[in-house]
Amino acid sequence: MPRRAAAPPSNAGRDRADGGRTRRQFLCATAGGLIVTSARALADSRAAQGKAIQGISLCWCPPGRFLMGSSPAEPGHRSDEDQVPVTITRGFWMGKYEVTQGQWQRIVGDFPGRAPSSQYGLGDEVPVYWVTFAEAEGFARRATDRARAASELSATWQFRLPTEAQWEYACRAGTTTATCFGDRLGRRDANFSGEPLNGGADGPAVGRASAVGSYPANRWGLCDMHGNIFEWCRDWYHARLPGGSDPDLYEVKGAPNRDGTYSRVRRGGAWNDPGWACRSAFRLRYEPERSSDHIGFRVVLVET
Repeated sequence: MPRRAAAPPSNAGRDRADGGRTRRQFLCATAGGLIVTSARALADSRAAQGKAIQGISLCWCPPGRFLMGSSPAEPGHRSDEDQVPVTITRGFWMGKYEVTQGQWQRIVGDFPGRAPSSQYGLGDEVPVYWVTFAEAEGFARRATDRARAASELSATWQFRLPTEAQWEYACRAGTTTATCFGDRLGRRDANFSGEPLNGGADGPAVGRASAVGSYPANRWGLCDMHGNIFEWCRDWYHARLPGGSDPDLYEVKGAPNRDGTYSRVRRGGAWNDPGWACRSAFRLRYEPERSSDHIGFRVVLVET
């Protein structure tokens, strides 16, 4: 069982049917068409409480503290995961799912560059990929503009990519184990390839991105935080994790790559990774100008 850190209590925890999904899900009800008339309407929320804005299902992540990174004793630990204490002083809403191909077409229009294919995962409910960092940011800006025009958002709230600290905090959902499900990760927990983590249950790998929500949610209602596709984060990559209160390295570049370029952070692991690379603390760099068949994103909704 996952170890729980000191955190605000969650109101999650019951089985439900969700678009034909029968795996155990944690409560994250959506409220399509909700009109947001004040900042308080968004800020007065509890862990795992949910709503939908512009068709994007969101789950509330409350303020709190956690240890970001992993212990040297954790299987798969890497030197850039050394632990630091982090305080999240303001709660935020996070996308329950990775942004899908259907959402991209509805909010943005044509796919950027290469279009998704059946080889890597195709369908309205499958995550979008082949998107650069700037294109992911563009989606967030377009969603914000549409939501404000429809009076679903006040001017003080906006969609954007999560900071690395927000991403890991939301992934852990109060746990301190290697994944939000415990110290093991098996085929029934997430979409990944290769060896399961720490003796997790094995079985056939999917071999491509799968529809969002095909696997269990974490305690705060978030699905696919482990595996399926890597997710862009807002921060520039630094070899040491940022600590302190609400760390945000959006404008602070780390050390350059060998070719002189700089990288942003991606998190979560993907369908073509082994289980150890899908841990809550696992992080990789990637140049923001590039895109890939296994990198997409999810958005957060934050008060500015």
